[in-house]
Amino acid sequence: MSAEKDGPLRPPVQPMLAQARESLPGPGALDGGLAMDLKWDGYRVLAFTSVRRGGPFLLQSRKGSLLQDRFPDLVAAAVQLPPGLVLDGELLVLRGDGVMDFGALQRRGAASALGRVRTLAKAFPAYFVAFDVLQVEGRRVLAEPFERRRALLEGLFAGHALGPPWTLCPSTRDRAVAREWLETWTRTPGIEGVVVKGLQQSYRPGARGWLKVRARESTEAVIGAITGTLGRPRLLVLGRYDSEGRLRHVGKTTDVSDAAARQLAGQLTAASPGTHPWEGARFSTGWGTRDVLDTTLVVPDRVAEVSVDTARDNGVWRHPVRLVRLRLDMPVDDVETF
Repeated sequence: MSAEKDGPLRPPVQPMLAQARESLPGPGALDGGLAMDLKWDGYRVLAFTSVRRGGPFLLQSRKGSLLQDRFPDLVAAAVQLPPGLVLDGELLVLRGDGVMDFGALQRRGAASALGRVRTLAKAFPAYFVAFDVLQVEGRRVLAEPFERRRALLEGLFAGHALGPPWTLCPSTRDRAVAREWLETWTRTPGIEGVVVKGLQQSYRPGARGWLKVRARESTEAVIGAITGTLGRPRLLVLGRYDSEGRLRHVGKTTDVSDAAARQLAGQLTAASPGTHPWEGARFSTGWGTRDVLDTTLVVPDRVAEVSVDTARDNGVWRHPVRLVRLRLDMPVDDVETF
């Protein structure tokens, strides 16, 4: 981080990160017992209020960029916050029907023209879900255990009667409650799973000291393209047909195993020129990148069962999915529509 060792924190500050787990860990996985927070599908951000009242409010992205000019509604609401505060949290936006919308959040984050910024702020209001605190009244609290930092965070919301757009992230120490969140709450757009923290853990900027568990489900998609070769596919590009019969791209898999590649090799056929609905299409290597995959289009007559998480944008899985198996028993027409 850029600030002096003992002075008030200033951007950029690296947020503490989490490593993925398939399921909730045991009670002894992290220091001093576990706390479990809801995991949100938004922008990870740090919020800074000036140590002097009336000073600038700063909103820093995970990568260190300053975003406050794109979110004037949060800047205006920062008058609710005390000076010398640094919060860690998730930035979300809501549609008019109250549903979280990652695509709208992206549009707000990319807007630069003042008129466009104001229009988007009115149509898609922003919310800050706070799940940690790094500084209180100009005093760093990174070395404090999470249990203490959570108490400070709860005291902040209660003592200042904070309300929307400032929201306190739900947190529990009860594994049964966390399992309920994974099984039911993640059906709500914008909620991905849980983040697991040790009650005695300090806040270590940039370290992957927390654990994250995303809710997953099995579903099916049509195989429309591959990388690698027909003899040894590397990953699959997937689609689903919409109500008008168009094959729409919905995502891609992680690298497939050698065993799965052997099964796929005998089942996929290269599409003839001029016959594939994706001819001329380009597929990015990752969400938000401009690098493109080197793909081979295949006849879209095979179905893959895949394991997916809940992060989606307009029907497209934002994270790579995992191939479970090839569904030779399932016709393309039986796959869920786009």
